[in-house]
Amino acid sequence: MAVSNAVDGSGGRGSTTSPTRPWRNWAGNVTARPARTVAPASTEELAAAVRAAAEDGLTVKAAGTGHSFTAAAATDGLLIRPERLTGVRKVDREAGTVTVAAGTPLKHLNETLAAHGLSLTNMGDIMEQTVSGATSTGTHGTGRDSASIAAQITGLELVTADGTVLTCSARGNDENNENDENSAVFDAARLGLGALGVITELTLAVEPEFLLTAREEPMAFDEVTGRFDELVAENEHFEFYWFPHTGSCNTKRNNRSQGPAAPPGRVSGWVEDELLSNGVFQLACAVGRAVPAAIPGIAKVSSRALSARTYTDIPYRVFTSPRRVRFLEMEYAVPREAAVAALGELRALVERSDFKVSFPVEVRTAPADDIPLSTASGRDTAYIAVHMYRGTPHQAYFAATERIMTAHGGRPHWGKLHTRDAGYLADAYPRFAEFITLRDRLDPERRFANDYLRRVLGD
Repeated sequence: MAVSNAVDGSGGRGSTTSPTRPWRNWAGNVTARPARTVAPASTEELAAAVRAAAEDGLTVKAAGTGHSFTAAAATDGLLIRPERLTGVRKVDREAGTVTVAAGTPLKHLNETLAAHGLSLTNMGDIMEQTVSGATSTGTHGTGRDSASIAAQITGLELVTADGTVLTCSARGNDENNENDENSAVFDAARLGLGALGVITELTLAVEPEFLLTAREEPMAFDEVTGRFDELVAENEHFEFYWFPHTGSCNTKRNNRSQGPAAPPGRVSGWVEDELLSNGVFQLACAVGRAVPAAIPGIAKVSSRALSARTYTDIPYRVFTSPRRVRFLEMEYAVPREAAVAALGELRALVERSDFKVSFPVEVRTAPADDIPLSTASGRDTAYIAVHMYRGTPHQAYFAATERIMTAHGGRPHWGKLHTRDAGYLADAYPRFAEFITLRDRLDPERRFANDYLRRVLGD
């Protein structure tokens, strides 16, 4: 791809611009055709690019690695790419923080922290996303007491619609003594959907590296749902997968351990995480797509093949795993007390319908947090995620699932497929109006708007 050093309105001195070409997300279901693309290497270059876009009447969106299934990053204006705005900028052991450029992949952050004997407290199950992309859309793992990655942010740097750079934290901007105002920006921008500006730098809380013991074992659907509250209460991190068309689940309990480390063997780990979870599963999904009637039989065979395993390792090697089989996903956050009922209704739906579902349904939890647009804002939460193999008809299954979840007051994951709009979401989020008021102040001309944001946040 040809690049040039931009000195005109297309970027800002030192940034790189590229010829316009379509942008696609990881799943391949979203395509955008930006008027121009820029890859800034600094906050100053990014701010200059935003100012230039404003002069030319272009909207602006920043893209990460495209792991959102929604069009949250799509634009026909200026697309900001993350690949040069990367790197860990500061590790502060005394404060227990790490400062990182917004475009840094989570994988690089995790590996760097491990090299310093540090770790995030909790994380999601993949680490291909950029730090800002993951936090801005609400990426989360599972946790009894520890919340999403966004909840671990202690400070951030934000380029607003006029190119102004704000440095925000829970304490506000000490330099300008605008504590209340900048604290409000910090609260909202931790999970801001790119609607308030472009994040260029994040500071996250970290802690000394620890060990987690993972216990994975099959469990019957009736047992895991009957013991759900107990399993969540007894484990720091609990999640399970239900295999549609069966009464079988696979559970995973992660708890801190004194060690010693006992990671999966190289061969056994490869067999479990690559051969079975990716290679064989990819083949099974492909067969199911070609012959949908075979899916229930494949699911029954697969669920019977589940076996237990226990291993102990540093956090990111326990929390995350490779995901090479491409799919589409919908995930809803429901009040934790509604999880078992909602999942039971989903199982009944699959059993009485003609849906053929090759992907397991994933169930995780999170404690209540104080972020305005967090799916766990103000309430203890359970997440129920449904998936369909890419290229398989998903609309009817997802629509039926969505009806169940919204009947329980569900909030859709911002980066995963859903059909909700601002009217629904304003009722689902107690602090929604607060976020919109802040958006009106920071981006009155909607420089950072796109079709997705117009649907979920309003004009």
